[in-house]
Amino acid sequence: MSFQSLKNHLLIAMPGLHDGLFDRTVIVICEHTEEGAMGIVINRLLDLTLADALRAVDIVPGEEMINQGVYWGGPVQEQNGFILHTPAGVWQSSLAVSADLVLTTSPDLLTAIAQHEGPDRFLLALGYAGWGAGQLEVEIKDNAWLHGPADPVVIFDLAAGERWQAAARLIGVDMRLLSGAAGHA
Repeated sequence: MSFQSLKNHLLIAMPGLHDGLFDRTVIVICEHTEEGAMGIVINRLLDLTLADALRAVDIVPGEEMINQGVYWGGPVQEQNGFILHTPAGVWQSSLAVSADLVLTTSPDLLTAIAQHEGPDRFLLALGYAGWGAGQLEVEIKDNAWLHGPADPVVIFDLAAGERWQAAARLIGVDMRLLSGAAGHA
């Protein structure tokens, strides 16, 4: 079987995934090669605002940033910020996920956001989710995850609590109808 990249896909946790970290999560896969994968959890908010995060790196936030949330992006490098955004501008350290989605890790984007010179649609996450070679493929085979194409509406426009079911609906799945228990024949 040949390798098929899931870059620019949403990874949707199955109801039976009860590992304590990824229960009911949605992850945007930002990179996926034969060597492994990395993505950002987009539906788990931290008890931290964008204003708090900007102040922590000595950037003065705008007043409207007080209520904007910051996401737990995953358990790897949780002290580092990862910004998923629509293409706009040129930043020091960016990875094009698709023509419509970019992942940036450089603070120059945070400064631009604080000055209202960044992209219109973005989310800031601390940390990321990572998989070694073949690990994600095994987890999918073991029925831990569903996947489907990334959708900017799910990523940026819906409330965090709505994203899990909305991502599944994109591929025709109603999570309310799935059981978390495995059956045996």
